[in-house]
Amino acid sequence: MIRRNCSLFAAFVILLGLHAAPAFAVNPDEMLADPKLEERARDISQELRCLVCQNQSIDDSDADLARDLRILVRERLVAGDSNEEVIDYIVERYGDYVLLNPPLKPETYILWISPAVLAFLALIAVIAFYRRKQREDGAGPKSLSAQEQKRLDEILGTSQDHS
Repeated sequence: MIRRNCSLFAAFVILLGLHAAPAFAVNPDEMLADPKLEERARDISQELRCLVCQNQSIDDSDADLARDLRILVRERLVAGDSNEEVIDYIVERYGDYVLLNPPLKPETYILWISPAVLAFLALIAVIAFYRRKQREDGAGPKSLSAQEQKRLDEILGTSQDHS
């Protein structure tokens, strides 16, 4: 009974975790009083990459640099910049890499091509692994030496002539 209750509780906790809303790293002291501006700041922050974490938006990151960028975005919005002007300002300072979805141009080709190259290299590695495994499996079992066969016959209690 206790085991069943523990299993149900564990399942509940897992399901609860799967349905949890994403946690944002924005601190209350960063938030703007104007809800419209704050919503725009959040939209912009979702498009900008944390340069420390590299796999999160600045809205999701707890890194100090992400916090500085969130504050900078809000300052630019309060100054009257449009969303595009804010993003252009950040890109001018940090480059296209700061965008979670960088534009396709010669400077960003490496960002766009590298996932395909890595997937191709992984495919080659998998194919090589399975080919090597097939060769090793295809060699078949080795024959027993005369001494090994004699010992096996003794163990099994048979005495056959294996010439």
